[in-house]
Amino acid sequence: MKKIISGGTGEFIDKKSRFIANIYHIEDEDMAVKIIEQLRKKYWDARHNCYAYVLGGKSEIQRFSDDGEPSGTAGKPILEVITGNECGNCLCVVTRYFGGVLLGTGGLIRAYTNAAKEALSVCRLGELTEGVHAFLDVDYNYVGKVQYICAQNDITIVNTEYADGVTFELMMENAARNVLEKNMTEMSSGKICLRDTCSMQMYRDDTGKLCR
Repeated sequence: MKKIISGGTGEFIDKKSRFIANIYHIEDEDMAVKIIEQLRKKYWDARHNCYAYVLGGKSEIQRFSDDGEPSGTAGKPILEVITGNECGNCLCVVTRYFGGVLLGTGGLIRAYTNAAKEALSVCRLGELTEGVHAFLDVDYNYVGKVQYICAQNDITIVNTEYADGVTFELMMENAARNVLEKNMTEMSSGKICLRDTCSMQMYRDDTGKLCR
């Protein structure tokens, strides 16, 4: 499953009809409804504001609307773009400004599909994975070693605080945690260990960075 870390906007034009797609990460149906209403106000002069969204760990909640377009020509094609790309907790709204020429069933399906794809192509996506959020307190002489281990094992350093010692805030997958703990134990004779560890679902974005 993929998460929309940052949404995007895309546009497709066919026979003077403009299709403007906006994609968002959503947490619940109330959030989806609010965004849809906001876009309807923003594009108040548009002919249609069609949408689709999915919610739940396995996208078990699925909703879509053709908003006055012929049945099956707008909402469902948008939904298929979302589900086909395995996006979870995702809303896509496609706004149409009518250009004066009827596109027909096939033309509408292609237009709404292409608009949604254009928006998705500029979104920042993340792959769902299981991992750990934790803190690591070390003396200054260990800083370089910790940074090296993190870089070599895809461990994300979320934040670093410098005081009497150095505190690293880390996010890592479970396998990387084992490597880090093994190295810290060997380097410090068991004196340094992770604290405040919390197992959680996280996302690895297209740059390889782990995100909540």
